[in-house]
Amino acid sequence: MIRAIRAAAPALAVSAVLLALGGCAAPGGLGVGEPAPAVSAQPRPEELWPAWAIGSPEAPGAAAATRQPPPEPLPDGPAVPAGGMAAVDPLEVLRADKRMKPFLARGMISGPGHAGIRPPVLHDLTGDGKPDLVIGADLESGRSAIAVYTARDGRVVPVLYTSGRRMAVEALQHDLLVRTAANDGAEQAVRYRWDGRRLSVVSDEKRYRKGADL
Repeated sequence: MIRAIRAAAPALAVSAVLLALGGCAAPGGLGVGEPAPAVSAQPRPEELWPAWAIGSPEAPGAAAATRQPPPEPLPDGPAVPAGGMAAVDPLEVLRADKRMKPFLARGMISGPGHAGIRPPVLHDLTGDGKPDLVIGADLESGRSAIAVYTARDGRVVPVLYTSGRRMAVEALQHDLLVRTAANDGAEQAVRYRWDGRRLSVVSDEKRYRKGADL
């Protein structure tokens, strides 16, 4: 089943009072009587598979570009009805994707610690107001693969495929944050964002745990 998903010095104080009485504002500041703008809440990561979460702060952006051709629809993928990706059978999508098809033999799983396909997740990653399909699968070796599919002209289009070890996935509004365990004991945090054609890397950070050997 698809889951839809914290005492200045006296002279300084006098200067501040005189500035206020004079009706002046610091460059770029507020004028007298001008209300302060509302503080907008910062988005918090939303775990797509909470049971697989390993806990990590979000990664800052660092633009990265790609010259790859735009992704093409799956040749043998199912047609996307009016209901969008929410109405598409995830297993049919996997059967049509040669990179994800091998996982079908392992079946569905409901929690970590087993090999197989994680419960499919629906989340809007393209920003068009329509949910996209996110599928994850785990191997006996501890490696995992994540694929994201969107709809275009009634067809299923794969817009991201990535793999790694001990993968945890979060959604930060329309961004996708994928965290994996690196071979040197660090955690690799890669953030993806829709660029109009695919989910592209906007940051790639490696973090070492406290006390880890470098």
